[in-house]
Amino acid sequence: MPVPQNRLRQALVAWLYAAALVHLFVSLILTWAGDSGLLDGYLQTIEHGFWPDLPPRAAREQQVWWLALFGATLQSYSLYMFALVHLGNRLKTSIAWGWLIAGIVVWAPQDMLISLTAQLWLHLWVDSFALLTLLPPLVWLYRHDRRAATSNLTLRAATNG
Repeated sequence: MPVPQNRLRQALVAWLYAAALVHLFVSLILTWAGDSGLLDGYLQTIEHGFWPDLPPRAAREQQVWWLALFGATLQSYSLYMFALVHLGNRLKTSIAWGWLIAGIVVWAPQDMLISLTAQLWLHLWVDSFALLTLLPPLVWLYRHDRRAATSNLTLRAATNG
């Protein structure tokens, strides 16, 4: 038995809220856990692409700084993402979904190309996962809410005319 469109919409919106919260959680870790040892495996993966042996201490410190800086930027992005999901959900407007799609379409190819150029396969896999789990629900929500808005306009025009 197919899932009613309203329930599917609710499930996709819940998924996007969760994705925004995961982005916020990860961004906090990137910003504040760089020197804790929690990110050592990740840092070693990146470092291995640039140095065959252990990197210089200054290079590690700079990587931790870049991760913290990126984490702070990602915190802001995750809040914008959460706000757009909230607006799209409450207002049932395709505009919010469209802006989220636009942000992903601008980000993904560049990020993936930079990761590919540096041969950072972990980044490429994470980017691919994000793209495949965010873009289809956003496109579905965009089309669904746009169709619903068009139907409402047609119905209003018919009852007023």
